[in-house]
Amino acid sequence: MSKYLVVVESPAKAKTIKKFLGKNYKIKASMGHIRDLPKSTLGVDISNNFEPKYINIRGKGSLISELKKEAKEADKIFLATDPDREGEAISWHLSGIFNIDEKEKCRITFNEITKNAVTKAVKSARPIDMNLVDAQQARRVLDRIVGYEISPLLWRNVRKGLSAGRVQSAATKMICDREKEIEQFIPEEYWRIEGLFQKDNKKTFKARFHGLKDKKIELSREEEVNKILSYLKNVEYVIGKVKHGEKKRAPLPPFTTSTLQQEASRKLGFSTKKTMMLAQQLYEGVDIEGEGAVGLITYMRTDSTRVSNEALSEVREYIQNKYGEKYLPEKPRVYKTKSAAQDAHEAIRPTTLHIPLDKVKGSLQRDLFRLYRLIWERFVSSQMESALYDTMSVDIEAGKYLFKAKGSRIKFNGYLVLYEESYDESNSDEEESMLPKLTEGEKIKALEILHSQHFTQPPSRYTEAMLVKAMEEKGIGRPSTYAPTISTIMTRGYVEKEKKFLVPTELGKIVNNLLENHFKDIVNINFTAEMETKLDSIEEGKLGWKELMNDFYDGFSKTVKEAEEKIERVPLPVVESDEVCEKCGRKMVIKIGRYGKFLACPGFPECRNAKPIFEDTGVTCPKCGGRIYIKKTRKGKNYLGCENYPECDYSSWDMHSDKKCPECGNFMTKKYRGNKILYTCSLESCSHIIEESRKKQEN
Repeated sequence: MSKYLVVVESPAKAKTIKKFLGKNYKIKASMGHIRDLPKSTLGVDISNNFEPKYINIRGKGSLISELKKEAKEADKIFLATDPDREGEAISWHLSGIFNIDEKEKCRITFNEITKNAVTKAVKSARPIDMNLVDAQQARRVLDRIVGYEISPLLWRNVRKGLSAGRVQSAATKMICDREKEIEQFIPEEYWRIEGLFQKDNKKTFKARFHGLKDKKIELSREEEVNKILSYLKNVEYVIGKVKHGEKKRAPLPPFTTSTLQQEASRKLGFSTKKTMMLAQQLYEGVDIEGEGAVGLITYMRTDSTRVSNEALSEVREYIQNKYGEKYLPEKPRVYKTKSAAQDAHEAIRPTTLHIPLDKVKGSLQRDLFRLYRLIWERFVSSQMESALYDTMSVDIEAGKYLFKAKGSRIKFNGYLVLYEESYDESNSDEEESMLPKLTEGEKIKALEILHSQHFTQPPSRYTEAMLVKAMEEKGIGRPSTYAPTISTIMTRGYVEKEKKFLVPTELGKIVNNLLENHFKDIVNINFTAEMETKLDSIEEGKLGWKELMNDFYDGFSKTVKEAEEKIERVPLPVVESDEVCEKCGRKMVIKIGRYGKFLACPGFPECRNAKPIFEDTGVTCPKCGGRIYIKKTRKGKNYLGCENYPECDYSSWDMHSDKKCPECGNFMTKKYRGNKILYTCSLESCSHIIEESRKKQEN
């Protein structure tokens, strides 16, 4: 019989923890939440001070019975769910089914799943923190009321299956507002003059027209440009002020949830949802050859850049041994955490640097390793010495006008030896090359004076990375909400991706306009941010959660009643497709359902024909010559299938490529295996294979 029972959320986490605790400990997984509000009803007794009506989640009856049995046989129970509000709430529900006294020291938390952290946590168990639980209850009840009272209005007046939510509606508004800015943007003309200069028939360099010697000139008309160009034909070009300098470029702090999602989007092309799914696996533990199950990173839901003293000592020792003394700053770097951050956890970092990256690589699936390497390199580089640049700026006098040139050259690479950050928008004005040696009063030759017309550009649409950054800056949501929020608004059909950019759909615009007209607070950015601050106050014990609900609901219920009287039916625009209904001959229309877009016959209800929309790959079936589509299984996994199914049964889990088989001319599929990309002929009787290295693609 086990003396102690430790309950975690997942089997992976249970497996990792098991190796750190002795035979007297039994580790069981709750498989996430065991209790929640019911799906079919509101589940909140508003008249009884917003009392939530929790029920056991359907399908978890046998698991709950098993956990209860294990609990009865144990002398002591430890609840080791994740160290955040949601984890605290799961532990609270577990304590309820185990009949644990609320003052009992049953709760253990750890920021990383290592032997030291887990054994230390077991020795310092505490009672369940009801402030954390209440903050989670407030969020859950608040969002349930908003969703259940507004969504039916959308069903009646737009279409069934829609939803509204406090954070998702604010995020949708941000995307819709950006689209309005783009649509209403009026481009303004501007011109550039740039000179290509040469010193002593040697190195050439470029300089940009500045204006008069004491005043910058903005060029907005071609006539003005032509006058300047005419003047410049008859002048000497003389070097004016030359300024030499040195510039430091400091490393960025280790990742928070937000910055990890942004960088994984920019560098690896991951969605926020995928990033968090992979990070969860790295945190809970993965099997490493020769090591067993290892939790590779610290907790991935954090807004803090703080790092423990032990981790700082380890990384400094690693840098000194690997890169040498000159790459190690005199003191550890301490990064300032934003004032709004909860700072409950450390930054996201590797739990240990003692397992080499090469050893980890062989045990991890490709994308899992790529994310781990990103976290590893960002953390190590954050404690390295700054990069150092020699800089030079030069004024070039051209009669009464002035050109300016600047350049830089790396003097010491510092942290850049390991990691270079990426940005959403590159700065094309930066010059990385150094200018030639120039002295004041020296005459130079103008090889060419070029001019070009430009127009100001509208603001860019949001990428997932840009939206997460904007949500964090505006205080909308918290680390745990960014990924599910973006996933929800895309699943609901309010937003879709065009290449990497988030674009509001017609449905998204209609729902946003309706909410803006009738529920200003729900989509109001400041209101949503203020509510997050109030939830933080509940966690800190400064505000009661039911007090928050009472304050909110009084005004909200009146708004709902007014909206019920004023909202009118909004017809959705009908988009006709080129597809002809094979049952009645009408042109089918594109509709949006619960699981995305599909084709439907406009003759409904007389004709009920409907079918999914498939993405055409542009390649033809090796069996029958039909079009090959990217289709989805019921679980959402992509595969290739022929348009003539079921008459033609061609299908493949491997995706198509732009390569053609050199043997038979059919298209080739591709898949990744180790460090190789395997291209295989789609014709089964041929099966010609080409291997290529994927190293270049990863870089």
